[in-house]
Amino acid sequence: MSDPALGLLMLGLIVVVIMLGFPTAFTLMGLGMFFGFVAYYRAGESWADNHIFDLMVQRTYGAMTNDVLISIPLFVLMGYVMERGALVDKMFYSIQLAFRRVPASLAVATLIVCTFWGIASGLVGAVVVLMGVIAFNPMLKAGYDVKLASGVITAGGTLGILIPPSVMIIVYAAVAGQSVVKLYAAAMFPGFFLAFLYLVYVIGWALLNPKIAPKLSESETRVPVRPWIGELQQAYSHKMLPALLTAAAAPSRAMALTMDGVRVSYGTILKNLGFALVPLILALSTLWAAWWYVVIHPQPDTPAPAAITERVQTGDAGKAEPAEEKLEELGSAQSGSSQESEPEQLQQMGSAELQTSNAPAYAGPSPQFYTYFAFTAAIIALLLFYYYWTMGAEQFEVLRLLTSSVMPLGILTAVVLAVILLGITTATESAAVGAAGAFLLAFQARTLDWKRTKEAVFLTAKTTSMVCWLFVGSALFSAVFAILGGQALLESWVLSLNLTPLQFMILSQAIIFILGWPLEWTEIIVIFVPIFLPMLKHFGIDPILWGVLVFVNLQAAFLSPPVAMSAFYLKGVAPKHVTLNQIFGGMMPYMAIVIVCMVLMYLWPGLTLWLPNYLYGN
Repeated sequence: MSDPALGLLMLGLIVVVIMLGFPTAFTLMGLGMFFGFVAYYRAGESWADNHIFDLMVQRTYGAMTNDVLISIPLFVLMGYVMERGALVDKMFYSIQLAFRRVPASLAVATLIVCTFWGIASGLVGAVVVLMGVIAFNPMLKAGYDVKLASGVITAGGTLGILIPPSVMIIVYAAVAGQSVVKLYAAAMFPGFFLAFLYLVYVIGWALLNPKIAPKLSESETRVPVRPWIGELQQAYSHKMLPALLTAAAAPSRAMALTMDGVRVSYGTILKNLGFALVPLILALSTLWAAWWYVVIHPQPDTPAPAAITERVQTGDAGKAEPAEEKLEELGSAQSGSSQESEPEQLQQMGSAELQTSNAPAYAGPSPQFYTYFAFTAAIIALLLFYYYWTMGAEQFEVLRLLTSSVMPLGILTAVVLAVILLGITTATESAAVGAAGAFLLAFQARTLDWKRTKEAVFLTAKTTSMVCWLFVGSALFSAVFAILGGQALLESWVLSLNLTPLQFMILSQAIIFILGWPLEWTEIIVIFVPIFLPMLKHFGIDPILWGVLVFVNLQAAFLSPPVAMSAFYLKGVAPKHVTLNQIFGGMMPYMAIVIVCMVLMYLWPGLTLWLPNYLYGN
């Protein structure tokens, strides 16, 4: 059997063996060692002198020195601490009250919490199980259709692996030699856009068929108003903001009220006034941040960043060098990939990699920016005016609950992402900040004891070990596959088809979509994605755009039988009368939504590429 045929046999065997249930990482290493021994075998040579052992050491060392992988345990620890700290229960209750008038309000609240919690934790299994415990039974008791209830939990729970910070993006960056930061920026809008499509589908289905999501009873939608808040509103004004402002300016009448048998203090009045002003503060902060970044931050004499060169590891599988020379090149490429896989110019804005010496001077924002900014500010002002004009005691209590449950986690997540995207810190440093912030939030909520902390650390070590060994195994497997000529054979076959870029895009994404049925995202990223990467340059496809399409595509890997892990996660906590087929049926429409999202991303590349191009250049 020829070497290329051995390579194809190797590729086919890995799929079969993984489907049989063998551990992926050690299966990759085992097949890589066996076929590599055959590829390097020389008659009369001692088996101990076979070069496959040198390749194994080089690939393992390359994975150990890959800086991109350092952020994985920190982000995973951040997620497990939040999950073990049980910080989501109050959040679900407050968001449910906020959307109590929306059709399928429980399903909408579930999707929003899944999206938000998935961003913070990045753990699909944890989000699905947690939301299955918190939201599944309330939806079933309210008369919701089983398929609707299971679909929103399983589909919403997978969004955390798409929206940054995400372990999947980090692994892809390490495999593809792309910037984690630029991939984070590129995946931001598509992730939220997919969540928006899910919400549109759920609300539209509930409007067309109200029986699948009956309206909640009045007792379930009533907002608990603290007695002294109701008395305060009546004492000063029928609107909460004027009442709190007046109470802060003239507190005598407010301090005569009682809260739980104790007179209201002036500090309590100021604290509740702070809750009421949160929407105004957030709006002003957002507008100021946009103005600072576009107008103030880039000074007129600051040169604009030039185009940032991105490298895609293409390999040298198609050349016919001797095996020994191939081994040396593969080893040196691997040892250098840790330095090149995460370009420092995206992390440190003052780095020499920005290459600003030949770039034109920045001329300031365009006139259109001032028009758009003024229009946006006017819209926000009108919305704020309407909100405060209609805000009563119930709306204020919902705002207070949202602020106390969502805002701390939201601030932590926003800070972690902002410092990454703006180049203030590296992804690894931001992950450390996120992990420390998760501990602080859990300690503040008094939900994280020593036992849960040990569980979080143990699970972090277990998950990180799996990812790192998987990366070692895939590195060895792909090296042997290239040495045998399998990569070159597949490339020559694809190129012989004379495909257009669109046809290649459809072919590659369709293969990944089909692979998502029997395989998990980890196997697809580390085994099959590297096969397509060298071909992107030939077809002129942006590896950032293609990678984000893969991320969205892999959402289907969690939703497609028979290895739909989201379904099994939910089944583990679902009532006994809910069958696995019902859960599968609830997930099917979301697979179609994933495909629609991918089509829109391809037709409108700006959805993916606008933010990274704006922040870092083309």
